[in-house]
Parts: sequence; C-alpha cells; structure tokens
Amino acid sequence: MAGTHPADPIADAFEAHRDRLRAVAYRMLGSHADAEDVVQEAWLRLSRQDTDTIDNLGGWLTTVVGRISLDVLRSGRARPEVSFDGQLPECTVTLDDAAAPEDLAALGDSVGLALLTVLDSLRPDERLAFVLHDVFAVPFAEIGAVLGKSADATKMLASRARRKARAAQQPAGAGRRQREVVRAFLAAARDGRFEQLLEVLHPEVKFTVHTANGTFVTLGATEVATRARVAGSAARGHAAIIDGRPGVISWNEHGAPLSLLVFTVADGRITELIAVVDPAELALMNLPDAV
Repeated sequence: MAGTHPADPIADAFEAHRDRLRAVAYRMLGSHADAEDVVQEAWLRLSRQDTDTIDNLGGWLTTVVGRISLDVLRSGRARPEVSFDGQLPECTVTLDDAAAPEDLAALGDSVGLALLTVLDSLRPDERLAFVLHDVFAVPFAEIGAVLGKSADATKMLASRARRKARAAQQPAGAGRRQREVVRAFLAAARDGRFEQLLEVLHPEVKFTVHTANGTFVTLGATEVATRARVAGSAARGHAAIIDGRPGVISWNEHGAPLSLLVFTVADGRITELIAVVDPAELALMNLPDAV
C-alpha cells in the first residue's frame, strides 16, 4: 500500500482488514476497480483520523467503506462489471465441485457473484442495509448511522431488500438444469452431432469468440452449430461457475489456461455463448490453477 511503512501499526491493522473491506465494497458496487478505490479512500481517511478515538477499528472501517460506497452508488459513478454483452468482465471463476452449484446464488453466499446481479435492482440504501447486515453481519444501529436512519428504519430497509432479492432468485434446481443443457451441448459438439446441437441452441443464439486475432461473433443456431468445434474442443475441461453462469475452463499440459467458456441458458436453451481462447486475455483473468 503506497505511503505506508511496514512497521506502522496502524497500517498493519488496516491490512488485516483489507480483504474484508474490499469484499464489502465489491458487493456494494459490483466493480473490482471501484472497490479498490473505495478501500484506498478508507485508508486515507484512517490516516487522517485520531485512532485513539476509535474503539472498534474493524467496525469503523466497515462503516467508512459503506459510506463511501453509498456515495459512489448515489452519484452513479460505479462501473459494474458483472454484465455479459459480448465482452467478458473482470470475472471470477469458481470450479464446480459442489453437489449443488445452484447454491452459489443463495442469499449471503460467500462468493456473492449471482447476488450482485440481484443487487442492481435495489435502491442504494436498501443495498447498503442488505449487504452490511445479511452478508457481513453489521448491526442495524451501525448501518443506520451511515444512512442517517434509526435502527428500526434500517431493519425495514434490509427486510424490503431481502424480499426483492429472494423474488429475483432463480427457482430451485435452475442451476442444475442449466448445467445439464451445457453438458448436452458439449457432448454434441465433441461428437459432431448437429441435430442435437440445434435442440439445445436458441434460434437466435449469439456466439462470441475472443481470439488472439480479434473478436468474432456468430448469430443463429444453424451457424453456431456448424462452428461449435471451438467449444467442443474444451469439452474435456473442468466445469465452473463463472459470475453465476455455467461454464468450462481448460488448461494446457503446462497448467496455463487454454480456454474459457461461458453459457447463458434460458428456458432450457443456450441463448449466448462466449469463448475465450486468446492466451493474452486469459492471462489477465484471475483463473484458478489446473486440476
């Protein structure tokens, strides 16, 4: 951290809370870059603060990060990264080894990726109350101090946000059904079964491929099915959850990422497929090690 000294006890104490503060800011803003900016601003405020007046440093920092994040949300400066418009965001990949990966979208989930999409529908004050209380267990009285509201009013905000979040969740088992569709696509692509590919592709499916020579887009089930070998070559990869969506990651013999596939599935059909085979782009992603 710029401007700090390794022997500085305040800096050391701040570093002990950094990961948690970054997580708070990221779940509020949906942007890694904005989260880093918020955490750095929290450090600057701490460095100007008389620390003798702080009884609970962790609570104080969480409150400050919440307040800064709220200001960013209200000003519209947040740069959300969890969107799929043909451009892969600063995504996070979780290897799919769990018995029920759809649980990744559960409220209060430690990964919180699918939750970010839900949070976009909340007002800034609802979002703050929900994230700080339900995800990070901050007392309502402390959240109310950030919002300028009573503990009871803040509790009502969180309750309203919780209802909205639950209403926006996927139905139970949706993640499992999506993975079944993806597995059917990969098997058909690997074996060259054209008719089976058409069965799982939406007629207006969009296939975006990021290569070292540029980005190429294919539209329509027939065209995508004929070009599915790019995806089929990754069929032996490892299933993954990529920002709440089913996907596949594969590695070369040296353990370096070889390809990343991300699927959007709706009503039992694939509506969008993104493939990244550009080594430079893959190297910039924070992908898990080979398994």
